[in-house]
Amino acid sequence: MIRRRFCWALLAVLILAQICYPLTGGGARNRLTVATVVLGWLLSVSHALLTRGPRTAVALVAVATGGGFAIEALGVATGFPFGSYDYSGQLGPKLAGVPLIIPLAWTWMAWPAWLTAVRLTTTRAARIGLAAVGLAAWDLFLDPQMVAEGHWRWRDATPALPGLPGIPVSNYLGWLLFAVLLMAALRPLAGSTVDRTGPADRPMFALYLWTYFSSIMAHAVFLRLPASAVWGALGMAVTALPLAVVLGRGRRPNAGDSPADAAPDRAGAPAGGVDATR
Repeated sequence: MIRRRFCWALLAVLILAQICYPLTGGGARNRLTVATVVLGWLLSVSHALLTRGPRTAVALVAVATGGGFAIEALGVATGFPFGSYDYSGQLGPKLAGVPLIIPLAWTWMAWPAWLTAVRLTTTRAARIGLAAVGLAAWDLFLDPQMVAEGHWRWRDATPALPGLPGIPVSNYLGWLLFAVLLMAALRPLAGSTVDRTGPADRPMFALYLWTYFSSIMAHAVFLRLPASAVWGALGMAVTALPLAVVLGRGRRPNAGDSPADAAPDRAGAPAGGVDATR
């Protein structure tokens, strides 16, 4: 119970930081961006640790944080697989041309994207594919926002998606490629506990749905980025809308769910949960 409350509390702080984002500007907004990414990383890694144990948390950090840094360093140095780009100095210290918070962002959303795919699918291939799409589609929101803030710049931004100038299509394809590799590596390294979900995963589902719906609102209204609001809404809808429907119906668990999902407690809510540390 204490562990669940910790994740919910950390999620609440993260949401508060994101709500404050449109209300700030300049250096304050840059610092808030860094703080938000760090909070997101802490939330996902802490949840993995508290619900499934050290092996899963270490695997998540190794694959998403370590792999994210490696692919970003490769991208900055060679232009593959995202295209040719450079980071500004607005996001804090850099290593090999990559701000240190960038791979933390990969980790932040990789974990809820994986759990969402587990909740929605029954086969490993479908799970990897859906989780990869669920992660990569987030960049349809993220990249236009960060480019508009001047956090990175593309040397050649053609061809671009309609309404999203300044960002080449290769960027999104590169994200999808790496997301597939990330999700394919996560399961064998993290262990079998990541193949089922339970009530303890509700903070991650809430994080994923909050990210989807709040990003649409922020881009359409506060950040004045209507095109990325539309593209992001369409891209993440593949995972976010089915998740919202499934959670809303409270359907019976599939092969990817923990048996605890089907066991109501005295109040009629699911009891137990995925917890490899017990």
